[in-house]
Amino acid sequence: MPTLTKVPQKRIFSTLQGDQARRLRPWALGLVVLLAALGLQGQLYSGQERTVATIFMFVALAQAWNLIGGFAGYASFGQVVFFGVGGYFTAVAMSHWHFNFWTSLLLSGFVSALFAVIIGIPLLRLKGHYFAIATLGVAEGMREVVTNLTDLTGGGAGITVPTVGSNATTAYLGNDGFYQLFLGLAVLSVIISGLVARNKFGYALRAINQDEDAAAALGINTNRMKVLTFALSGFITGLVGASYAFQQVTIFPERLFDVDITVLMIIMVIIGGSGTVLGPLLGAVALQFLSEFLRQNFTNLHTFILGAIIIVAVVLLPQGAVNYVNEARRTKEFSLLANVRKYRL
Repeated sequence: MPTLTKVPQKRIFSTLQGDQARRLRPWALGLVVLLAALGLQGQLYSGQERTVATIFMFVALAQAWNLIGGFAGYASFGQVVFFGVGGYFTAVAMSHWHFNFWTSLLLSGFVSALFAVIIGIPLLRLKGHYFAIATLGVAEGMREVVTNLTDLTGGGAGITVPTVGSNATTAYLGNDGFYQLFLGLAVLSVIISGLVARNKFGYALRAINQDEDAAAALGINTNRMKVLTFALSGFITGLVGASYAFQQVTIFPERLFDVDITVLMIIMVIIGGSGTVLGPLLGAVALQFLSEFLRQNFTNLHTFILGAIIIVAVVLLPQGAVNYVNEARRTKEFSLLANVRKYRL
């Protein structure tokens, strides 16, 4: 009979410690980045503080879109609808019902998640471009609904959140407060994405992305998983929309339901690397910093230059920067031309 090789206890403990260290490393790095972001706040003047707060906002939005578009593979072109629903719910709740901001913020997230469930049950039965177009149609339709509810939402004239005087239920947070609020939302979105990526829920979403029929054959309730993911994505997006509405004080349907916001989410995820946690974060930071730099230094051409850079990035790195680096480290092939040929672009 073959003899069994006895594995030394020290080697087992060493392996376990190594696995634990690898699991804890991203969280430790995230804590360092969080502390650095808090320390950075004191070094910024008001304009820079608003810019960085906007970057945090898009980090949260990109992570939210990545849940349904990156992990599950369902590209939602109407993701801005949750941004608008969250923003308008907070504005209405604070101006008409006299809720304070923090209560309105939490309720906005749940209302957006509920709306995602309502539209997700029928729409998530569609696939590919059918689903993308359907979600875009919902966003455009919701904008018209908000525009025509003039008594409640102010219609095209907009609605103003009370921030001063006797009608103000919550004092305006100012640059410092919104910096910390959007930083908190960015951290929350990254934590949620990290937890999703490392448990059975995330593995089920990846299986749906790769082959939904095969995933269903393995016993995964694909419809329920997609709807739950859509609701989670809508919850985060609704929180961000509510915070944005309070920051802007006066909001309008054209801005809160602007499809450009969805486009930015998608571009950030694609450039950074869809289906990863780090990709949307890096994509949001890089794109927003680059956009601001070009706006300040190339006032008339910044949109054209940014568009050209995005096109080049997508052509050279169609799988996203993070996925490219991971593949290159595994295969030892770092040629961008080889990467283009691999994806047949």
